[in-house]
Amino acid sequence: MAQIVLIEDDVDIRRLVADALAAQGHDVESAAAALDGLQLTVKGKPDLVVMDLGLPDLDGTELLRMIRAVSQVPIIVITARGADEVVVRTLDSGADDYLVKPFSVAQLEARVRALLRRGAATDSGEKIRIGDLMIDAAAREATLAGESIDLSPKEFDLLRVLAERAGEVVSKRALMAEVWREPYGGAERTVDVHLSWLRSKLGETAQEPRYLRTVHGVGVKLVDPNG
Repeated sequence: MAQIVLIEDDVDIRRLVADALAAQGHDVESAAAALDGLQLTVKGKPDLVVMDLGLPDLDGTELLRMIRAVSQVPIIVITARGADEVVVRTLDSGADDYLVKPFSVAQLEARVRALLRRGAATDSGEKIRIGDLMIDAAAREATLAGESIDLSPKEFDLLRVLAERAGEVVSKRALMAEVWREPYGGAERTVDVHLSWLRSKLGETAQEPRYLRTVHGVGVKLVDPNG
């Protein structure tokens, strides 16, 4: 169970999201205004914040900056603003993820799970093991059969995101959002190139995959080759 602060002025959306997260076992506190939400966040030290940008007393981007000045809590923004420049500005202001309304509750729940897994692994110093592959998120190190893998920062982030969702097919759009902070696709060829480099360093190819399995038209997943 996680402690979640929800900051949303729309009564119906606030109730829908709060009920959905509570049904997943989370303890949800909600606020209809930015400053009330900031107070809940500072005092309650939640595990996650879900917030709108269009708030009655303060623009959400400013609220993001205020939260980031005092906390590194993971933040998911849910908003009707979908323009690329707004997405980029919001992520640059400190958001960890971004969902455009209308969105499905299932998608929000998946984003929440992903951010909570990432936070738990980092906070606990937990290492992720898939077969002979070991990823240490806190130290930003990866090894294969005990040998260090020389990864660029983006290669490591790509591997970490896939490891956190091991066995789950992750779309290129989701990878662009989480690794390159470009939620609306960007140059998906960038993902292909980095996957190719990552495969090479894992000792495999697209034709003879071991850890990285492409699901054509859907995305890619990281699996245990011995599983």
